[in-house]
Amino acid sequence: MRAADEERAFPATGAAGPGSGRPPARALAYLDVLESESVHILREVAGEFERPVILFSGGKDSIVVLHLALKAFAPARLPFVLLHVDTGHNFPEVLAHRDRTVAVHRLRLRVASVQRYLDDGRLRERPDGTRNPLQTVPLLDAIAAGRHDAVLGGARRDEEKARAKERVFSLRDEFGAWDPRRQRPELWQMYNGRHAPGEHVRVFPLSNWTELDVWHYIAREKIELPDLYFAHERTVFRRDGMWLSPGEWGRPKDGEPVERRTVRFRTVGDMSCTGAVDSDAGTVEQVIAEIAASRLTERGATRADDRLSEAAMEDRKREGYF
Repeated sequence: MRAADEERAFPATGAAGPGSGRPPARALAYLDVLESESVHILREVAGEFERPVILFSGGKDSIVVLHLALKAFAPARLPFVLLHVDTGHNFPEVLAHRDRTVAVHRLRLRVASVQRYLDDGRLRERPDGTRNPLQTVPLLDAIAAGRHDAVLGGARRDEEKARAKERVFSLRDEFGAWDPRRQRPELWQMYNGRHAPGEHVRVFPLSNWTELDVWHYIAREKIELPDLYFAHERTVFRRDGMWLSPGEWGRPKDGEPVERRTVRFRTVGDMSCTGAVDSDAGTVEQVIAEIAASRLTERGATRADDRLSEAAMEDRKREGYF
């Protein structure tokens, strides 16, 4: 753990003073505080809602949310179903990790397929080949079909400006849309899960975490991640300042030569809009050092779908995107 985390310790209530005759109370390190808050949120969801679900893609943030949930309810069975919206262009390594995790912990996973919606005409392929924005309709249909009243995800406020506006408990209307004017106050970690029939609540247990916090926690808990997050040699081509992997979604255009480079991914999503960064960081400790020196958020550096406009994420959230 970094020294700064230790220095940002929160003293426990009722700490003994000099001459009290009691030993000093243990101070909580910063990661312990974050973990405690997230566990509290997860238990609140289990207590307030009837049919909660965790969005689980096999990416690092959803892996950490699942890890926290397993800790929160151990040794009991996880009280949440898992849901993944599969674009059909996901990294094979991530899908393999997803399935392995589900099998090891004997979890219940439901998959909503974007490809199925394209095949039967409910969705159309975008000209740019990007499928990330196409996840909204399958996601909302899966929520409605499962009658899920709470949907947990790994979004964090430090990722993007629109996500920074969102509360931990984020009310969505009957169309799954987010209205920032309906945000509720969350004083003293008191969360309001009330919603009308047809509405649901999106819940973000990692809201107050940063990318660096997530990696420090992964290091402390020894959490296994897909190899994509670490430096490896890969066939890539450059587009819009990012290294993309050629695949079924599309090929390089004229003037976009393919080359072999040592890269890693800071975030993993649809292959058509998720870029890699040049990196030699092959261990968790090296990744932490690299992120600490970075001046760009992971989405700002590696997600093409967030570069469509200044309000790209907020526009998608108003349509029901997570």
